[in-house]
Amino acid sequence: MASEEIKSKKQRNDECIINCLPEDLIERIFLRLPVSTLLRCVSVCKHWHNFIRDPQFVVSHLQCAPRDVLLFFQQESVSGEPYPSDAILIDEAWSPSTCAVPVIGPDDFLFGSCNGLLGLYTKTSTIKVANLATGECLHLEKPAKNVKGDHFSFYSFAFHPVTKEYKITHFLGDCVEGRPHNKDRFSTIQVYTLGDEKWKDIRTPEALSLISVRNSGVVNVDGKMYWLTEEMLSSWQHAVMSFDLWEESFAMIQLPAACEDHDYFGPRKFWIRDIDGKICIVTAQTSRYGPKALAGELQIWTLDNTVEQQRWSQKYNIKNPPNYIPGPHFVHRDRILAQLCSDNVYAYELFGENCDVNLCKGVNLLDFSPRKPYNMQSYICVKSHVRLDVYKKAGIVRRPKQLEGWQLKKWETWKCRLSKLADLQCRMHKFEHHLLEVAETMGKRCQFLKDKQHNIAEHVLTELKQVLQRKPDNPDQPLSIRRLNWVGSRIGSSRS
Repeated sequence: MASEEIKSKKQRNDECIINCLPEDLIERIFLRLPVSTLLRCVSVCKHWHNFIRDPQFVVSHLQCAPRDVLLFFQQESVSGEPYPSDAILIDEAWSPSTCAVPVIGPDDFLFGSCNGLLGLYTKTSTIKVANLATGECLHLEKPAKNVKGDHFSFYSFAFHPVTKEYKITHFLGDCVEGRPHNKDRFSTIQVYTLGDEKWKDIRTPEALSLISVRNSGVVNVDGKMYWLTEEMLSSWQHAVMSFDLWEESFAMIQLPAACEDHDYFGPRKFWIRDIDGKICIVTAQTSRYGPKALAGELQIWTLDNTVEQQRWSQKYNIKNPPNYIPGPHFVHRDRILAQLCSDNVYAYELFGENCDVNLCKGVNLLDFSPRKPYNMQSYICVKSHVRLDVYKKAGIVRRPKQLEGWQLKKWETWKCRLSKLADLQCRMHKFEHHLLEVAETMGKRCQFLKDKQHNIAEHVLTELKQVLQRKPDNPDQPLSIRRLNWVGSRIGSSRS
């Protein structure tokens, strides 16, 4: 009885200590904790549960969370062997994580990252919004199923800072023979707000180019979606189209004045990207001898939005640029992400407005072989505890089956597999070399037997000629006598 009283008294003292902690001190401590620790702290007491689940604290923790780089490789086939979709996180120290990203399935395509949530879809009829840290997933139906020519650039995922709503958009291609076909042009943008029951179709002012969307990409900044479209009246024959996710209105932004292109290089390519929450246009000329190889200088222009006007300013002018510009985020903490043809991904430091990649200090992040080049996406992401179960009326919310998914050493296993493949290739090379030696030996033996057979045949032919030359002159003589005469002549010749 006394022990129970002591136990209950200690429990009351502990509860008093927790409840007496200042709110700002608790907040400062919790803001420094990772999401995995916060999820365990939720079950400590009701006070902590309410504090951590408070929407204002979720926003504050999201703002303080470190920004990581997520590199995504979509599923593909290399030399007839299928490779599933995969992703890797790069932390603030530019160190690749060896842990798996459990919310990304082998058939998923990534089309957006926002406040710790990933937007994914499959080729069939499913869209998935997944929390990168908690593993919670919200499954939705596609607005249009089995659209031919669908691409991850035609989907977008954003958060509106005013309405506090998450939006998913989809560029729906114009119908070809009565069926939506994402090939050339589109006249409809389909919009879905998380929590709603259905998608909403928004008509564009005119038919716009889907090819430009696919080639240049889509970015979301401050509740607006931006992409490049063809505009013959603008300086670079391109213009930036914007779509306000709240007002559902369109606007066009002219590009900066064009620089003169040298005749030595090929046509100019354009991308739209996001650098530190600003719209930027990336442009460079291509090589005449390779449409994917960039030549000349890589120009990066950022759009400064002010109350009075919108103004373009050149942020970087990069010499010897990489051949591939991943998106939508390819510059992070003054480093440019570059995927080289040597099966490596680098992060080069950018010093000043004018710089040369060959002279910049670079960090080798990873080797992406055997995957193909020009097939990587890069996103700036955070780990948050934004809850998806509040939208369960509009879709199916699934909890993670295994919270230890982050414990899987996926890339270490991948490297081990590559090492085994390299060892197998080495052994196969040695075996092939041995087979060549055996084949060479057999060839020599066959040639020897062939030469010997030829010598035997010549010897037999010589003997036959000698026999025919010494045959009897009288053909009517009996065979036995002719044979005896021939034998006798042979004996006589030998005696002589």
